Amino acid sequence: MQPAHWDFEGDLVVIGAGLAGYCAALEASEHAARVLLLEKLPEVGGTSRMSGGLFAFAGTDLQRKMGIVDSNECLFDDLRKVGNLENDESVVREYVDHQLDTYHWLRERGVVFGSPVASGGQSVPRSHTSNSSAVIETLSHAAGSSKHIRLMTETHAARLLTSPEGIVNGVLAHHRGKSVAIRAGAGVVLASGGFSRNQKLLRLFAPAQKSVNTVCGKACDGDGLLMAWKLGADLRDMAYVKSTFGNHPQAGSETHRVTLAVYRGAIAVNREAKRFVNESLSYKLLGDACLRQPDGLAFQIFDETVMNTSSPGVVTFDFQEVLDQGYLLKAATIEELAVKAKLSPVVLSATVKEYNRRLEAGLEDEYGRTSLSNGLGVPTPLVKPPFYAYPSVNVLLGTYCGIAINHRMQVVDVFDQPIDGLYAAGEVHGSFHGVAYMTGSGLGKAAIFGRLAARNALTAAKTTSI
Repeated sequence: MQPAHWDFEGDLVVIGAGLAGYCAALEASEHAARVLLLEKLPEVGGTSRMSGGLFAFAGTDLQRKMGIVDSNECLFDDLRKVGNLENDESVVREYVDHQLDTYHWLRERGVVFGSPVASGGQSVPRSHTSNSSAVIETLSHAAGSSKHIRLMTETHAARLLTSPEGIVNGVLAHHRGKSVAIRAGAGVVLASGGFSRNQKLLRLFAPAQKSVNTVCGKACDGDGLLMAWKLGADLRDMAYVKSTFGNHPQAGSETHRVTLAVYRGAIAVNREAKRFVNESLSYKLLGDACLRQPDGLAFQIFDETVMNTSSPGVVTFDFQEVLDQGYLLKAATIEELAVKAKLSPVVLSATVKEYNRRLEAGLEDEYGRTSLSNGLGVPTPLVKPPFYAYPSVNVLLGTYCGIAINHRMQVVDVFDQPIDGLYAAGEVHGSFHGVAYMTGSGLGKAAIFGRLAARNALTAAKTTSI
């Protein structure tokens, strides 16, 4: 379908002004391509701005300064392992091959990273910390300074437009109350986020998650997925939509309070004060296990030794902050802690004692735990008072699945053929995570694949030197 006339024209149209969208726009602008960056909301950033700010990079200077030995192959193996080999090997390889370049690219544009920390799914510490709002502000400023990028807020992309040959070459959108046709000479990059706020899609693809609290960008309603689906796009990883373990039951819908003391040595117990899972698993798999417990509720139980590993400013590991905010229960003994958490003192005491006994005797853990996280770190007995309990439920922070793509970030149809002119980056697509999720790979893929999508679109359209 082609419009009678084009209201706006550019070389590349990018839908969504989150991390993936900004990286795509900036990459294209650096090749002198004219970019129209569409954002549905009045403000930019989406879910990226609300994230914990962790990026999974390997082989960086920050890792070397800390004596951390990491490599592309180690990163590749971890990503494939966490995805249970259900992720597309060629797409994972693109992430790995371009991740270090993107790390330097972000730093050159003013993004600041702190010391890497160990997180879910990582065999070495590789979650490079950042302030997610500051990252968006930095990239937004860079985009605002570019003469090649036009940001169009309050612009809701409604349909993808195609040429008579079936090539995606534009977008039909609603721009501040007016229907507009926007031409994309080199194609369209979908960077519109997931579908956590679309109850119809959740019921269809992830019924187990439909009652879980959602914290994500306000525009994460699946628009990009639906537009691509209408053109015949295939879908990937839809069976693996998972919520995240470790959110506090009293956290609101505008922000999460995910804390993962389990990765520093805490154990997880249910309402019956009994363990139920190997705490070193990916927090998506921990989330699956938590949903199966009574009321979908668990408690992370730990001692002062674990408390002393708190990382100030790192959202998931700042235990002191959640204590100061009143989210964390504290007591001199395990029995007193149980009373505060409304758990059985007898059962919780027995659970902790049995856990400690097996550790101290070098016996096999009854749930198979051998590390703090994914083979990294050694669990220690919970014996040093005071003791702490963090009530934990699941939260849906993102869907991490969606449109099928190939290694060139091209959207592919149900016959695995590229839909010419259509690319995707960020949470809108599948093919990368597989069964579960490595911490930091969500923001990592948004930045890496955003750049690659733009670059590949321009190359395919032979507009690199526009």
